[in-house]
Amino acid sequence: MSTPPAANLAVINADNPLVWFGLTVGQILLVTVPLLLVVAFVIYADRKIFAGVQMRKGPNVVGPFGLLQSFADLGKFLIKELVVPAGADKFVFLLAPLISVTLALGSWAAIPLAPGWIVSNINVGILYLFAVSSMGVYGIIMGGWASNSKYPFLGALRSAAQMVSYEVSIGFVIITVILLSGSLNLTRITEMQAGGFWNWNILGGGGLKNLPLAIVMIPMCVIFFISGLAETNRPPFDLPEAESELVAGYAIEYGSTPYMLFYLAETSNIILMSSLLAVLFLGGWQAPWPTPYLNGLHDWAGSLLVSLHGLVMLMAKTFFVFFMNAMVRSVVPRYRYDQLMRLGWKVFLPTSLVAVALVAGWRVYANGVG
Repeated sequence: MSTPPAANLAVINADNPLVWFGLTVGQILLVTVPLLLVVAFVIYADRKIFAGVQMRKGPNVVGPFGLLQSFADLGKFLIKELVVPAGADKFVFLLAPLISVTLALGSWAAIPLAPGWIVSNINVGILYLFAVSSMGVYGIIMGGWASNSKYPFLGALRSAAQMVSYEVSIGFVIITVILLSGSLNLTRITEMQAGGFWNWNILGGGGLKNLPLAIVMIPMCVIFFISGLAETNRPPFDLPEAESELVAGYAIEYGSTPYMLFYLAETSNIILMSSLLAVLFLGGWQAPWPTPYLNGLHDWAGSLLVSLHGLVMLMAKTFFVFFMNAMVRSVVPRYRYDQLMRLGWKVFLPTSLVAVALVAGWRVYANGVG
């Protein structure tokens, strides 16, 4: 599969700082602006799926079929009065949602959207995502602490403990993918899964010879999916903001635009985890069938067609994962906090550790990798 000429825009005329800066900002905007629009419609889809499961109509008034409901909510958040609690640390109180949304959007820099469509094609893309997601905990801790109230502070501590706990199992699950692909570069991991769904990492990667690894990698994909729900405080693991407790966790004292930024960060992270699962286990932009019809497309029009083909594939997989995410939210009852911690530390952690050992052993002894 050919790579478009625009695959590495950041290095064109790199000797000119202004050109480099302009190209970099352009790439960021080309990802961020569509992402914000996708977030708006994903929120709408989430509410419609939830309503459908409960035999309700959901948003259906603002715009055709309620499609503009998210934009109406945006307007409401923007015009509401910004209230900061009297005893709060105002600077930290307002900085916390900015940190959360900045880190959430910044994570997309390392996600390969299509062949050649990536903001920063770094060789340690997975480590970058780990670093950014780990720093996201600070926004939540700062928001809870700066509110100067025991309820948001306890909610922030509980949310941070939940996120850190499930990051551990996510890390070991991703190690199994790294062992299969031999790279930390997300673009390389995607390219290794070309040729059909039998080459996807969920089935062991590398074609039929690694098919026995499917009994390990399918559970790893499930663990990644469930851990992603807990990592993003998504139902049934939304303990920091459980409605049954009549509180909203770290965001109790927030309203107006700062609350919207927290919500935007959370939704962006949900889409990020869905796309990351698609990249790591479901082939990313690769089609589930061989694509010889894309070979030989080397001019700019052909390269654009290849990229659009890959983008559609990644979007389809991402929205499928998100649909499963929304269905889990709709039908699975909320966990207790002790059940949440037990699942992460006593089930997912040892299971992922065993999986790492099994995949490493397969790579060394079955494939002869030294």
